[in-house]
Amino acid sequence: MRLRRPDDRSILPATYPVSNLVLSIVVSACLGALVGLIRQWSDQKASPGGEADFGGVRTYTFWAILGCVAAFLSQTHAAAVLPIVLALVGLHLTALHFNNPASIHPGSTTFAASLLTCLLGALVQWEYTQAAILVATATAVMIGLKQPIHAWTRAFTVDDIRATLQFVAITGVVMPLVPDRNLGPFDAFNPYSTWLMVVLISGMGFAGYLMMRLLGAKAGISITGLVGGLASSTATTLAFSRRSKDDPTLSTSFALAVIIACTIMLARIIVVIGVINRELAVSLIVPFALMAVPGVAFGLWVWLFDRPTDNDVATPRLINPLSLGIAIKFGIIYAVVAFLVKAATHFDLRGGLLPLSFLSGLTDMDAISLLMANSRNDASVAPLLATQSVILAAIGNSVLKGCFALSLGSPRLRRQVALVLGLTIAVGTASLWLVR
Repeated sequence: MRLRRPDDRSILPATYPVSNLVLSIVVSACLGALVGLIRQWSDQKASPGGEADFGGVRTYTFWAILGCVAAFLSQTHAAAVLPIVLALVGLHLTALHFNNPASIHPGSTTFAASLLTCLLGALVQWEYTQAAILVATATAVMIGLKQPIHAWTRAFTVDDIRATLQFVAITGVVMPLVPDRNLGPFDAFNPYSTWLMVVLISGMGFAGYLMMRLLGAKAGISITGLVGGLASSTATTLAFSRRSKDDPTLSTSFALAVIIACTIMLARIIVVIGVINRELAVSLIVPFALMAVPGVAFGLWVWLFDRPTDNDVATPRLINPLSLGIAIKFGIIYAVVAFLVKAATHFDLRGGLLPLSFLSGLTDMDAISLLMANSRNDASVAPLLATQSVILAAIGNSVLKGCFALSLGSPRLRRQVALVLGLTIAVGTASLWLVR
């Protein structure tokens, strides 16, 4: 028999199944215990040897059961029971706030987590079990991430905050105001689409930048290269190639970071394209997977036979991807490449699109990749041509990073990176015929 939801005006039968209530109490208790477990662990982690100051597994289990029973009583006896219980919980927490020293009184997180735990018990009773699980999961995650979030914020500089606020403010102003229509010669420039691509790429880069800030100098070689590939594989290649000359004994470690960054960049491009054009992303999976084989093989070889002895490396110096300067530069590159693509298709020079893609990959692979992803709205660019263009851009980007490593790296790094990226370029060239 279904439990009555709050908006159900029907009258519950006098013989309400006890099994339904028991099941709701059990589920609520489990979810409350989950939140309480994470809360208790977080408090004990912050104060080794101490106990949770304002509730742990037992307290949050009781909060959830209290919410469930109160919701049941509100359904069957008096509608005011649940509001009264929530008010009492709130008053209890408020009293704890004022009756304890300022250094240990419960904060807003405790207040919110306690009320949410009561309410998730009510959600279970009202048969919104999936929503209750989501609330419990989100609450537990946010409690458990207290220390990492503090580490993130401490790692930010004034320039990081300023760049982020500027980007958010400008985007909030630009996006609603700019026209969403094609302008200029060949209708090549769409202000709204251009800035939307800037937001997409900057957001992806910012996610990697945040992770890099969090990892800091304690990051292992592999993780540094992985996150560097998300933030900026070009900057990672430059940074570690230069460092290999200063410390040639770690050349293999630095080469591994470069190769991982260049390899993960291929996966990042597929994800970015997939957000806009799923068909194009699917068509790139096999070619990009083949291009990633040399990098993966090199990583396995290093891990099995030449594992780095020093896993603590300095974080490459990266510029916040939300910097307005970087965003505007990408927007300009995107607009210029868009104009050249439109011009090539307008004058029926589709054969020139492939060399253009290669040259674009030498400067910024994201621009041509996003343009090809948007090509589904342009019948003049066939799906096959779009796929080949992105592959050629990836080849051009690999050539650029190979040149950086050859010109800036130590002899050992040059040999290793040249071999792997050379194979990547060869496989990419062969895959152009594979997608025919």
